[in-house]
Amino acid sequence: MSFYQQLQEATAEERNRLLSIPFITRGAAGELGVESYLAFLGQAYHHVKHTVPLLMACGGRLPERLEWLREAIGEYIEEEMGHQEWILNDIKAAGGDSEAVRHATPLPATEIMVAYAYDTIMRRNPVGFFGMVLVLEGTSIALATSAAAAIQAATGLPNTAFSYLTSHGELDVGHVDFFEKLMNRLDREEDQQCVIRCGQIFYRLYGDIFRALPVIPNR
Repeated sequence: MSFYQQLQEATAEERNRLLSIPFITRGAAGELGVESYLAFLGQAYHHVKHTVPLLMACGGRLPERLEWLREAIGEYIEEEMGHQEWILNDIKAAGGDSEAVRHATPLPATEIMVAYAYDTIMRRNPVGFFGMVLVLEGTSIALATSAAAAIQAATGLPNTAFSYLTSHGELDVGHVDFFEKLMNRLDREEDQQCVIRCGQIFYRLYGDIFRALPVIPNR
């Protein structure tokens, strides 16, 4: 069994728990209104804006033996640059106040997930950050495009309010293939176990964000 397969198997319980959260299941069923969607986008902004800084921090702390992974991080940075602005554009298109979101304080659950990512990179093993990549990209493939269609059908919001979800659903299909190849090159036990452990924790932390979001049906 490849390490990527081991990683999927070792995090299955946490992944299933995340996918069963009411906010997620109701969103996929088209049962969430505009207020809930805007709340989701607001928290997405506050963690997505850290994606590039986290990637940079991770790349800077990798040991020389993982130079190939540092090069891959360069590709991730190029593709992820500016995605937080897509979210603000979606908020504006959905009738929200994008500037208020930009300057708002995120929910504690969002701050804690971001803090854990930085802590993993700076204090533990920077390779563990790929546990976060596993969760965010894997979840977006499972949910993003279908959830966008369901929420749009329920709310009647324009296509311009869904650029983040629809683009990530499509982009991350290729990203997950790339991610699988990278994980299968990790050959040290300590690196593999750190990614597994961090993946399990990030599923829980990301799930806590959805648990904190308001479940408001369409009116």
